[in-house]
Amino acid sequence: MSFTFLFRAVTRDFAKISICQHVQSLHTGCRLLAAEKALLMKLRKTTGYTFINCKKALEKFDNDIAQAETWLNEQAQKEGWSKASKLQGRSAKEGLVGLFIQDTAAVMVEVNCETDFVARNEKFQQLVKDVAFATLAHHRKKSKTGYVKSVLAGDELSKLGVDEGASLSDRVAVTIGRLGENMSVRRAVTVEVPAEWHIGSYVHGGVRGQTEVAMGRYGALVVFQAGEKGEWEVLGRKLGQHIVGEAPVSLGNMDDLPCGESETRLLPQTFLGDPSRTVAQFLRGQQARVLDFVRFQCGEAASEEAK
Repeated sequence: MSFTFLFRAVTRDFAKISICQHVQSLHTGCRLLAAEKALLMKLRKTTGYTFINCKKALEKFDNDIAQAETWLNEQAQKEGWSKASKLQGRSAKEGLVGLFIQDTAAVMVEVNCETDFVARNEKFQQLVKDVAFATLAHHRKKSKTGYVKSVLAGDELSKLGVDEGASLSDRVAVTIGRLGENMSVRRAVTVEVPAEWHIGSYVHGGVRGQTEVAMGRYGALVVFQAGEKGEWEVLGRKLGQHIVGEAPVSLGNMDDLPCGESETRLLPQTFLGDPSRTVAQFLRGQQARVLDFVRFQCGEAASEEAK
């Protein structure tokens, strides 16, 4: 009788220990799962890659998030270059013009893709930012005095460096790999002016939510002097709107006579903001003068590009 009692007691205690160990194991497993999930969410948010790829990367490097991110970027670049070579012949005439002004310098770029749908994607818009900042950084490295204007074509832009030693062409390849459309960095222009000059700008068809770099289908930069202090930004915007809307191809002179609706010189054109005056007459009223301008239209034919 006593043996039976002892056996039951031992069995009961053993069962309790087993249950406790099982519950403890479940709690430990839940904590591990929660930690892994947090890492996965962090890597997904940081890189923008899919959950499947992020999970694969974390498993490959035993949840080392730094190594996982490096590996993901390397794989994305390889896959992007592979996809870019396959899509190279496809037409890319959509996209965005990006415009950024900092102190006495400004940059305007055009980046193309295949569809307006991709142009609205945040990853494509980040590419436009990368191109604008890389171009301006390249411009800043050069020694210069007075008014400086620099125009770069796609081949030159692709070689410019971005962070972590990558080039803009690498960044384009990664974005192609992510979004699955052909893309190209088409052109860029930078201008820098003396302290007493001003840069006006305007972007049409703007992208909402983009405040650092203005983006749209059309863009204009205009370099001008004088004008009423405190009104320079408004004056620059009005001139930029006119340039985008009327598409002049050359500056002209203040005393030029207008040639009607077919006029392509800026100064004799009828001013968009006040059709009773020419641009030259408007500028005289503002005690200002335009020195140069650049207009970009996304996807325009090479023969139509403003020089």
